Amino acid sequence: MMHQDDINRPWVLAEVTAAFYRYEDALVGNDIAVLDELFWHNASTVRLGAGENLYGIEEIRAFRAARPAAGLQRELRHTVITTFGEDYAVCSTEFTREGSDRIGRQQQSWVRFPYGWRIVAAQVSLMS
Repeated sequence: MMHQDDINRPWVLAEVTAAFYRYEDALVGNDIAVLDELFWHNASTVRLGAGENLYGIEEIRAFRAARPAAGLQRELRHTVITTFGEDYAVCSTEFTREGSDRIGRQQQSWVRFPYGWRIVAAQVSLMS
């Protein structure tokens, strides 16, 4: 059972925040190796994108490899990172891109494994 003291323990929040921004840097820099590292390497991993539904790490890898590397810069806003205990976190953010009026939304579920924090589920969408 989760208790209030288990939510946002400072050291856990710091770890997840660092992992989240490492992912963000890799995303806008198209560092496919780091992006791959930070997703759980499992058939149960899910990434629901703005224009694609990807089930399993192999589909996610194929998407990353085929994605154009241009126009990836974005500005984050309203980022909320919440940890639950020592091994689970949810990261939510909005983003905008220069030249677009659309607002993007991203949400990730992170789990701590013996080898580090990994995204086990992600969702990306765009609003007008």
